[in-house]
Amino acid sequence: MNTLAAATWSELKDQILESLNPEQCEAVVTLDKSLLVLSGAGTGKTKVLTTRIAYIIENGYAMPSQILAVTFSNRASREMKKRLLYLTRGETDGIWLGTFHAIGAKILRQHAGLIGIKQNFVIIDTDDQMKIMKRILKEYNIDKKMASGILAKISRWKDRGMSCDNPNLDATVSEKRFYKIYQEHIIGYDSVDFGDLLLYVIEIFRKYPDVLQKYQRKFRYILVDEYQDTNLAQYMWLKLLSPSGDGLCCVGDDDQAIYSWRGAEISNILNFERDFPNTKVIRLERNYRSTGHILGAASSLISNNKNRLGKTIWTNDDPGEKVMVHKVRNGFEEALLVADKIESLHQSGVKYNEMAVLVRAGFQTREFEERFIAYGLPYRVVGGLKFYDRQEVKDVIAYLRLIYQPNDSLAFERIINVPRRGIGTIALAKFHTLANSSNISLYRASQELLGTGELRPSLRTALDGFLELIESMRLQQDLRPVDIAKNVLQRTGYFTMLDQEQSISAQGRRENLRELLIALEDFDDLQTFIEHVGLVSDSPLNSVDDCVCLMTLHCAKGLEFDVVFLVGWEDGVFPHSLSLQEQNVEEERRLAYVGLTRAKKLSFISYAASRRIYNLWQSNPPSRFLCEFCPTHVNFCKSSLEKSTKTT
Repeated sequence: MNTLAAATWSELKDQILESLNPEQCEAVVTLDKSLLVLSGAGTGKTKVLTTRIAYIIENGYAMPSQILAVTFSNRASREMKKRLLYLTRGETDGIWLGTFHAIGAKILRQHAGLIGIKQNFVIIDTDDQMKIMKRILKEYNIDKKMASGILAKISRWKDRGMSCDNPNLDATVSEKRFYKIYQEHIIGYDSVDFGDLLLYVIEIFRKYPDVLQKYQRKFRYILVDEYQDTNLAQYMWLKLLSPSGDGLCCVGDDDQAIYSWRGAEISNILNFERDFPNTKVIRLERNYRSTGHILGAASSLISNNKNRLGKTIWTNDDPGEKVMVHKVRNGFEEALLVADKIESLHQSGVKYNEMAVLVRAGFQTREFEERFIAYGLPYRVVGGLKFYDRQEVKDVIAYLRLIYQPNDSLAFERIINVPRRGIGTIALAKFHTLANSSNISLYRASQELLGTGELRPSLRTALDGFLELIESMRLQQDLRPVDIAKNVLQRTGYFTMLDQEQSISAQGRRENLRELLIALEDFDDLQTFIEHVGLVSDSPLNSVDDCVCLMTLHCAKGLEFDVVFLVGWEDGVFPHSLSLQEQNVEEERRLAYVGLTRAKKLSFISYAASRRIYNLWQSNPPSRFLCEFCPTHVNFCKSSLEKSTKTT
């Protein structure tokens, strides 16, 4: 590693390219046409992407600033940056590398004024979106329980690149009205949501051709990771930036397209050659992760899908153990079987954090958790409440948002009475009334009301103290964000409030706030931190903790473990009953493929003769997927528990 890092690219390029297999090398050096790289699970797509970028820069085909690399997660962006720093000896300054939403935010901040949005907009989260929609529904005397459904539709429309005034919007008159009102509200708060980050950029590109041409000229090479997960808005955005596909390289796996419920369109990758006629397709099929039997089982399963471009993953490594399929009597026995095998494997030297239990739906975790606790097995449920979603963390971030942008009415509303300062719902209603009638923010409305005689003395005193506190901290925005946050915690009395609770939960909340201060150390200004919080969408695993990972199959994508337990393989559980009703079995099969290819060495599948689901016993047939495996790679066996019971 040290020798490689110290050498120059000219000395290393042959060595680096020789480390690639022929297909990987071809994907790196093919620059004269649009490129679709079909990358099977574990075939080294990140290596190809980073080496391609280094190859372009070091051979002078483009400056770093002329390269756009788009990923789907912050974790993937960090990994790519790390590898690029190594390959290019740090010559990566200027590359536009980030998620679709991060790149969209960067472009939008530069041109927001063209469509009437302030440059220092705040990116709101789902919690803030819900508050806005509930407030709108309340104004129209509509049950606030409708908020979730309406927001889901708005999100889907934005994923499809459809604004509220789009004539092709498939919505009722009422839905269109609420979409429009919702957009007016968040614009009034100088805010945008996730969907807006691409929707508004598409609008700018279409309305202002000079802006679009600027970016078309700027980016000579565009690279997109996980292309099978793109939605229509992301496709439109990409098609506008690269209409001919020249210099475009998209990497993806149609066999791992599992996010249609989030708006992903598998047709984007299936129709790539139609959309970009001058395309070369390269298939990466050599797997560097899993054993031969695991890959054989996965390939035989996924070959039953009709809507795919087609490839077969393989390995030169040892075939390893066959995939073991166990029948158990019920969910309790299944959890017992898994716990037994985990304990046995751990005693033979396998670390807990190299083992994972993958379920189709969240409700399946309970029996495993109870059994793991009984066995004393360390575990964690991956995909729980995210750090930045915790109450106390959101409170402090709301203070920072208000200090940065006083027109952020959502932040104002969240912390106006946190800690309690005697400013309740009646006072807040007065602020809302004035804000709505005068079309101003809650912060501005509270300032104006303070100068009138409408507020009782105690409320006036409390409000004056709060506004003075915010204004004094706004004057200190040149301080590091961590120091501003420390001032917030001290001057608001937040820690004192937690001390007065004298509870275990208060202690945990204190620890979370300390962790927030540690996170803030990495940021130099409030805007960068606030934007980071708005963009964070993944929660990377803590590899230090030696715990068994318990998670859904969707959460497992992109991860790998020595040993994987795939549980609940019964029709109605997996494939899921809703998928069976909607005849969307192909995506469920892709999900099974993803689960199988997470395993490097051992894979166990289990199904139950009966299972209690939502407190009702169900006897579902074994998953139809079990009949689709090539027998060469799978060993169907009875569980050791069932054998011991019969012997007894």
